[in-house]
Amino acid sequence: MQLLVLHGPNLNLLGQREPGLYGSSTLVEIDASLVRQATELGVGLACFQSNDEGALVERIQLAAQGEAGQPVDGILINAAAYTHTSVAIRDALLAVAIPFVELHLSNTHARDSFRHRSLLADKALGVICGFGASSYSLALSGLVQQLRARLE
Repeated sequence: MQLLVLHGPNLNLLGQREPGLYGSSTLVEIDASLVRQATELGVGLACFQSNDEGALVERIQLAAQGEAGQPVDGILINAAAYTHTSVAIRDALLAVAIPFVELHLSNTHARDSFRHRSLLADKALGVICGFGASSYSLALSGLVQQLRARLE
C-alpha cells in the first residue's frame, strides 16, 4: 500500500508559527514521525508540502500515476487555508478518485466562522481536527484501516 501526505500553505512554518495554536512540532518532525508509523504499519509513504495551490493540484494528479512505480492507494491532506477556498484541489481529488482523509492541527470548528466550511469534507473518508500533530497520526491510522477493510 502506498500513501501520500499533502501539506498546504504555511505548514512549512510549523514550530515557529503560532505555537499556541499549532503546537511546537515542525513539519520535518511530523513527516519523520509519519514515516516511522507507516513503516510500522507496513505501508509506503511520501510527503509533499507547498504554499502553491497549483503545485498541490499537480501533485494530486501525479498521485494517480503512482509513487515510486506504485499507484497511490490513499491520501492524507491538510490543505490548510485552501480547505476553505480551493475548488481546484477539490476537483483534483475527485478527478483522481483516490480515497483521502482531511486533517487539521487545530479544531477548525472552534475558530473563525469562515474556517467552519470545508470544500473537501463531504468527499473525504473522514476528517480529523484539533489534536495538534497527533491529528496526522490519527488520520494515518484511520486511512490504513479503511483501505485494508476495502481489500477484505
